Amino acid sequence: MVQTAFYIVIFITCFFSVSCQDNHAQTSEEKIETEQSIAEISIDSTIYQYSWLANYNYQDALINVVKTPVGYKRIPAQKNSFAAWLQHLPIKTNDNTVYLYDGNKKRNQNAQFKVVNIDVGDKDLQQCADAVMRLRAEYLYAANQQAKIKFNYTNGVSISFSKWSSGYFPKLQGNKVVWVAAQNNTSYASFKKYINNIFTYAGTSSLSKELQPVDLKNLQIGDIFIFGGFPGHAVIVVDVAINTTTGDKCFIIAQSYMPAQNIHVLKNPMNQELSPWYSVSACENQIVTPEWTFETNQLKRFVE
Repeated sequence: MVQTAFYIVIFITCFFSVSCQDNHAQTSEEKIETEQSIAEISIDSTIYQYSWLANYNYQDALINVVKTPVGYKRIPAQKNSFAAWLQHLPIKTNDNTVYLYDGNKKRNQNAQFKVVNIDVGDKDLQQCADAVMRLRAEYLYAANQQAKIKFNYTNGVSISFSKWSSGYFPKLQGNKVVWVAAQNNTSYASFKKYINNIFTYAGTSSLSKELQPVDLKNLQIGDIFIFGGFPGHAVIVVDVAINTTTGDKCFIIAQSYMPAQNIHVLKNPMNQELSPWYSVSACENQIVTPEWTFETNQLKRFVE
């Protein structure tokens, strides 16, 4: 009886061992498929902070929504850097329409590849350079680097968020700025008032003077193609990839425009197959975007 029980135990053990091995094999295959699926969906599932959103879904991040061209791989960005923050910008996945500040649709709906999920406000303020400054300021605010948030008015006066949030407001008296006592603070609501104030008195002319020139071959995420003028224009590089064989860089750019409108990732009108990516090697002297043409020497970068 004991011997019979012993063989029964052996049989049961072997049965479950084989069964577990089969299940383990299936699980491994499923795991590989899952890992491949995740790799296609997300390169970095870190939850980055985008203060204007109540909820952030990393699956809707630019880095997960926009695929790289064949033969190219994204250049890794340091975690929590401005570059990584831009790569993870939330993208609208249910509506690819660009709306103006007043709720109307932009007349030209052929420029955008994807629309960034960020508010535009209800005033004609967040235009091209404003969108660049908004993204930079939002990153610094989210990264607890609020002391670095500062931009110049067109008259050259530097307006820092530190001064603003300590309880002051920059009042214009002629062409001079006088700081007067106000109820401003470090809250996000106060930050939004600050950035709208910057939008009112700054633009491509002032921003272009704050930035440092960059050679196109050294292009990085966060760089800006900018022509300072009245009017001028500015677009920001939000992602970069490199061809592992040729070494060619390609990049994605985003913009707002006039009138104030949703920030959106631009198509490449010169290469529909590569679009929305732009190849550095294909840019001889100009960067032709759907609504503006930049010279390659108009690439600049924020000074750290």
